[in-house]
Amino acid sequence: QVQLVESGGGLVQAGDSLRLSCTASGGTSGRYAMGWFRQTPGKEREFVATIGWSGNTYYVESVKGRFTISRDNAQNTVYLQMNSLKPEDTAVYYCAADRSNLVGRRTWSYDYWGQGTQVTVSS
Repeated sequence: QVQLVESGGGLVQAGDSLRLSCTASGGTSGRYAMGWFRQTPGKEREFVATIGWSGNTYYVESVKGRFTISRDNAQNTVYLQMNSLKPEDTAVYYCAADRSNLVGRRTWSYDYWGQGTQVTVSS
């Protein structure tokens, strides 16, 4: 069983940057794809970015050029660097792990989820 713990959320102003981290523990010997999703009240969880074990990445169109996903396999950690933040980026951000390394964009592609970290961007 893999446990995921996110950190790095907070309250920032539009145009600022944040870096989210997600550290995995327990059963991390597999080659997982890792993803970031976000959710606002009353809406479905939305794909943000994903990175495969070998480093291939995919992003939702709205964050391309502003967000960068990366990983440190030795540290079992995945990062989401968020630059030029906008109020519409406000959400709870979730980290997820996919043991099949499919680098999918759907929530059902992922087997394990963190508890989420709040990101609030004020205008």
